[in-house]
Amino acid sequence: MAVQDFRQLEVWQEAMNLVTAVYQYSKVFPKEETYGLTNQLHRAAVSIPSNIAEGQGRRSTKEFLNFLSVARGSLLEVQTQTEIAKRLKYLAEAETKLLEQQAGTVIRLLNGLIRALERKLE
Repeated sequence: MAVQDFRQLEVWQEAMNLVTAVYQYSKVFPKEETYGLTNQLHRAAVSIPSNIAEGQGRRSTKEFLNFLSVARGSLLEVQTQTEIAKRLKYLAEAETKLLEQQAGTVIRLLNGLIRALERKLE
């Protein structure tokens, strides 16, 4: 049975969990980062499930793949920004590890969906 609603996609659900964690853990970032790293991290995190949802709503598999590619790029941004926050000591080791694990889950699911859709196009 085909997915009728993007909310049914496990990758979207896990990406939403990542967004929630990013917002929760970034609350302690310094005030001067409000319009810098904090904003950039939030925007990149929100972009992941947003692009998955938008892509799922498109009419073609090729369009869906394009949006999944954008979501993947945003996920890599989140991973990079998490590393920056860690190096600046804005995030504790435990928080960093949880964000890395959640991002790892999302990237595995995203890559799996991309592979499945690419096979469908062949």
